[in-house]
Amino acid sequence: MSPVVSEVTVVVALALVTGAGLHDIAVRTVPNWLSIALLPVGAIARFLDGDLLLGVGIAAGVFFFAALLWLRGWMGGGDTKLLGAVALVVPPGRIPELLLMTALCGGVLALFYLLMSYVVKRPAGGRRQTLLARLAKAECWRLSRRGPLPYAVAIAGGSILSLSPLVAV
Repeated sequence: MSPVVSEVTVVVALALVTGAGLHDIAVRTVPNWLSIALLPVGAIARFLDGDLLLGVGIAAGVFFFAALLWLRGWMGGGDTKLLGAVALVVPPGRIPELLLMTALCGGVLALFYLLMSYVVKRPAGGRRQTLLARLAKAECWRLSRRGPLPYAVAIAGGSILSLSPLVAV
């Protein structure tokens, strides 16, 4: 693959997955359009590398494994779709690294949220005026009640760690 196309696909993919992580922090959802937008980026990258069929097969396998986790209630549906889409962007030989880095980032995220649940107090009532203040209040409420993790953040972290070596500095 040409270095320019490779770097563009990686940068676009990282921007999309970072957006998914930020959206997940804010409202605990991952928009479908972000996962869908990653698919042509990954398909282009895999086609230009000459491993499109292998990449699609591995990405499908990652998606179906994540879907099993979703069926068990261990992973969100948006996270499942995002991980499957990211698996198409990452070169097939780096999929174990993606999964390991995502799991490690998820562990760090879980530990952070667990520790913060002891520190952050449930917010007082009343309406906050700015969007940022409302998001902060919602996050404090989620932390104080040990709500669900924004696992797209872990997927974004795993993606960044797996894809950043592919971009020339």
